[in-house]
Amino acid sequence: MSAQLPLRNIAIIAHVDHGKTTLVDQLFRQSGTFRDNQRVEERAMDSNDLEKERGITILAKCTSVEWPGADGTTTHINIVDTPGHADFGGEVERILSMVDGVILLVDAAEGPMPQTKFVTGKALALGLKPIVVVNKIDRPDARASEVLDEVFDLFVLLEANDEQLDFPVLYASGRNGYAGETDDVREGTLSPLFEKIVEHVPAPSADPDGPFKFLVTLLDRDNFLGRILTGLVSSGSIKTNAPIHALSPEGKVVETGRASKIMAFRGLERVAVDTAEAGDIISIAGLTTATVADTIADPSVSEPLHAQPIDPPTLSMRFSVNDSPMAGREGTKVTSRMIRDRLFREAESNVAIKVTESADKDSYEVAGRGELQLGVLIEMMRREGFELGISRPRVLFREDENGKKTEPYETVVIDVDDEYSGTVVEKMAGRKAELTDMRPSGGGKTRITFSAPSRGLIGYHGEFLSDTRGTGIMNRLFERYGLHKGNIEGRKNGVLISNGAGEANNYALGPLEERGILFVAHQEALYEGMIVGENAKTGDLEVNPMKAKQLTNFRASGGKDDAIRLTPPKRMTLEQAIAYIDEDELVEVTPTSIRLRKIHLDSNDRKRASRAKAA
Repeated sequence: MSAQLPLRNIAIIAHVDHGKTTLVDQLFRQSGTFRDNQRVEERAMDSNDLEKERGITILAKCTSVEWPGADGTTTHINIVDTPGHADFGGEVERILSMVDGVILLVDAAEGPMPQTKFVTGKALALGLKPIVVVNKIDRPDARASEVLDEVFDLFVLLEANDEQLDFPVLYASGRNGYAGETDDVREGTLSPLFEKIVEHVPAPSADPDGPFKFLVTLLDRDNFLGRILTGLVSSGSIKTNAPIHALSPEGKVVETGRASKIMAFRGLERVAVDTAEAGDIISIAGLTTATVADTIADPSVSEPLHAQPIDPPTLSMRFSVNDSPMAGREGTKVTSRMIRDRLFREAESNVAIKVTESADKDSYEVAGRGELQLGVLIEMMRREGFELGISRPRVLFREDENGKKTEPYETVVIDVDDEYSGTVVEKMAGRKAELTDMRPSGGGKTRITFSAPSRGLIGYHGEFLSDTRGTGIMNRLFERYGLHKGNIEGRKNGVLISNGAGEANNYALGPLEERGILFVAHQEALYEGMIVGENAKTGDLEVNPMKAKQLTNFRASGGKDDAIRLTPPKRMTLEQAIAYIDEDELVEVTPTSIRLRKIHLDSNDRKRASRAKAA
């Protein structure tokens, strides 16, 4: 049992795609967590389908390894894999309260990036001591010494104390499974990393003799066990079926019950145990309403543990019942009650999301940390069989102490080829962004940093990729709430709107190509009010994409009927569609389709709505 073994609790912090989950795979292999003949998937910690597809960590997860040290002592190491993206920061903030040290992983070529800064700032503010691992040291463009200087500068910027600035450094290749103390290491094992963890990360400062106390930091569901609450035992011990109660952060008793099951982490598995001691990271089942930030404790305890405050949501979208003429054809979950239950269930386990029901009960305002976070939620729902209508994202405004309107700002770091830097600066200036830094980053690239209102960034990513021919990299991070910047121009081009229902026809689509970019192909089902393309001009244009050629029994002169050759239609991903739409438009999301449409499908209704808005 781990409680009798020396114990270490650590979190791994890294920017998206710096190799964190791959490194954890190698820690598993080299600690003997996996049998030699066991078939293990690559990136074992990225357990859900979306994480595997996108190659990013979305959910914080716990795991553990047992490391037999050189002196014969085996140490039980609990490892927490944290998301690298600021949109999932709600996961990060809670998780860091469970650990006593962090491993900061930075790419040997890219160096510290905005999301590294976000999570590291949270960790340093909690007083956690970092171990810095410069990963991908075998990259041909690695620049280890400069990256190390950048990490030190970042720590100074984040106001690290002297102890935190005196951090140990390792150079590693997570993929190849070796680490060393010098930047010319090219072989070996990860033993130096395990030794640094045991040496530099303190044992949990828990009180083994006090009454049982446990702060809930993660919430999970199980079809058989119900709610599973995960967190760190900060004092005392607990046995299976012991009486417990849950206290809210204000100290009110939420519910009482028994710990019907206690589980500890063994590799990737959650294993049932009879007892858990102070300092262990465990999961408890048996309570029905306790949630994240509640304290689970012995019934004699009346004081709750302090929970980390969560940064507030900055962006919201309206999720509504799909009311298009094609509703119910592709999905199985189409009613407002089903949508409501799913959203409130999500808000329960994901504290960074807030859901409010509208007066008409047919739509819900869902507020979160960014487009990516809400996009992931929509993608998960469509895979579960839901049909939804999604509105354009809007930022959440506030008022400062002087009663002035404020809005969220983001730090935007852009890596772009030198030839495109002028275009990027010009476009960002049009979106009310302020240039704060611009420097060459080597290899013919420039790194440009902006402070920009979140409102101006909605819908920019697709345009940015077009402007930089797909070579630019943009990273965003919530910075602060600042004064409202006034009007920001939205999408410049209008759209092509279908004026009827039926199937798209090549004969009609051919001439429409001259009007703009098409989103639909031949024989695709359409309905009135559906957006079929982007207009080359500013206004919206109603078109008939279903018109067929009138057939006669007269042969065409010359005997040649020109075959119509169409450019393949532009297909948008879910995130691109959400960013593209305007205030009077919706994205219709079903398990198999993503369609763009006007909120008011009838042209007369649209005219009335625009007149009412102008008035």
